[in-house]
Amino acid sequence: VLFNLAGQYAANEMYAEALNTYQVIVKNKMFSNGGRLKVNMGNIYLKQRNYSKAIKFYRMALDQIPSAHKEMRIKIMQNIGVAFIKTGQYIDAISSFEHIMSMSPNLKAGFNLIVCYFAVGNGEQMKKAFQKLIAVPLEVDYDDKYISPNDDPHTNLLIEAIKNDSLRQIERERKSMAEEYIMTAAKLIAPVIETSFAVGYDWCVEAVKASHYVELANDLEINKATTYLRQQDFNQALETLKMFEKKDSRVKSAAATNLSFLYYLENELAQATNYADLAVNSDRYNPAALTNKGNTVFANGDYEKAAEFYKEALRNDSSCTEALYNLGLTYKKLNRIDEALDCFLKLHAILQNSAQVLHQIANIYDMMEDPSQAIEWLLQLISVVPTDPHVLSKLGKLYDNEGDKSQAFHYYYESYRYFPSNIEVIEWLGAYYIDTQFCEKAIEYFERAALILPTQVKWQLMVASCYRRSGNYQKALEKYKVIHRKFPENVECLRFLVRLCTDMGLKEVQEYTTKLKKVEKLKEIREQRIKSGRDGSARSRREGNAGGDSGGTKGERLSAKLKALPGTSEPYESSSSKEIGASYIDPLGPQAERPKTAARKRTEEDDFADEELGEDLLPE
Repeated sequence: VLFNLAGQYAANEMYAEALNTYQVIVKNKMFSNGGRLKVNMGNIYLKQRNYSKAIKFYRMALDQIPSAHKEMRIKIMQNIGVAFIKTGQYIDAISSFEHIMSMSPNLKAGFNLIVCYFAVGNGEQMKKAFQKLIAVPLEVDYDDKYISPNDDPHTNLLIEAIKNDSLRQIERERKSMAEEYIMTAAKLIAPVIETSFAVGYDWCVEAVKASHYVELANDLEINKATTYLRQQDFNQALETLKMFEKKDSRVKSAAATNLSFLYYLENELAQATNYADLAVNSDRYNPAALTNKGNTVFANGDYEKAAEFYKEALRNDSSCTEALYNLGLTYKKLNRIDEALDCFLKLHAILQNSAQVLHQIANIYDMMEDPSQAIEWLLQLISVVPTDPHVLSKLGKLYDNEGDKSQAFHYYYESYRYFPSNIEVIEWLGAYYIDTQFCEKAIEYFERAALILPTQVKWQLMVASCYRRSGNYQKALEKYKVIHRKFPENVECLRFLVRLCTDMGLKEVQEYTTKLKKVEKLKEIREQRIKSGRDGSARSRREGNAGGDSGGTKGERLSAKLKALPGTSEPYESSSSKEIGASYIDPLGPQAERPKTAARKRTEEDDFADEELGEDLLPE
């Protein structure tokens, strides 16, 4: 009863009560084996980070356990070694683990021994400890017993029953643990046991090849290539992976998948396609290979075929998130919006806090013209990435479209705080303050816009206009003079200078009036030249094509194209919508497209808003 009570106290983290109860048992002479419970007391002290007391109790327990109980003594020694590591006493920990490896070697003790030698920086002993680790017997039967030697139905039934039973799962776990310890140990010691990382890794690979973990050698080689990638040494990574082209199909497929991934990222699509084909041909059931193959097809614009590869990858491994994500992107390209949404909603169930997935769902609802849903998903997105300026500005735009100016202002302002260089956001905030009659506050935003785009006169004129609206005519006059020095041929600036000088009764009015007339005359001459040049070229084309009606039509078409271009004095602006890339880096492997949110095209309402903003720029 006392033993169970102490156990329950410990399970409920009531450590003081547990220790007292164990003490009652240990001190009672009636319980001859009570001393062994000092192991449990040592475990409690270890949890409380009282390492010196833990070691003391472990040693007391060790004294009371007879040598016949070899396994129990080894476990206690392992605990003593771990406690020494926690206190940084690596030499004492080494003696514990060395004793275990000589008496009853196991994977955990072997790995801890390597860690201790690494901590003290003893390269030679690290090598010896690594050899001891790979010499530990795995005690797992190999897969041969799960393959039927004949067609006997009774044997087949038996094999089917044991193929995935609990004992088989233990075998798998043990094998997986052994591989993890060996791989981690190799990665840890490789850079320090020899003159360079590559030589150290090669030593580890050769040691593994000579052990009964021989199949791990290939995995170590591939791991070496990925380490080169982390060190930004792409050429070495490529060379290491190319060595596997003549190996068995499983390893060849893994190496070719990585090569395809590398070439895809470097935009060498021909090479990426070659290695993706090699990976798929070596192992048709490798979902990563099929995903990379889909990516190369996607990059070439064959979206239907890309979708088939992603679907096949998902049939082989339904949890392959890269394939599901890219399938969603493919459906977006094919304009199959409902199916794309379905993919991303499934992915959201797997990766609940993935910024890319939330972004894609919000973007699709925006495409479907469902602003309330788009806003809901974007609000979820900013709970994951609260400082993303593009997401905040998108929320501002959606609220603005819905007519909720206060929420729109909040999100536009937040976006501006994190990224004060987005012209669209700056323009909106400036316009908002003008609309709400706070022209002084608008100045700050238009000044920043003028700083970002110093060659565009529009922003500097807006600053001067704000000074005028707020009644600060002196500041406005100074600003217009500065603008005139930078842009001497700007008509609007000169008109306002004339008006201000007239209102304030300044002598410079005559000078600016003369300049204004001169600039207007120049502008008129320039426009006439452009017009006469267009008319002349159109006339010559009509005369040249007078032989047939079709020629005349062609001439008119060309003329119409010319007229659509801006005049020489006007800045050229593209009419196509700008693409604003969402500021995430995808951790989902090689993907065919990075998520983007398209800014809406300029509308008539926008033009009207500009005219309202710039009303002071027009002559009275």
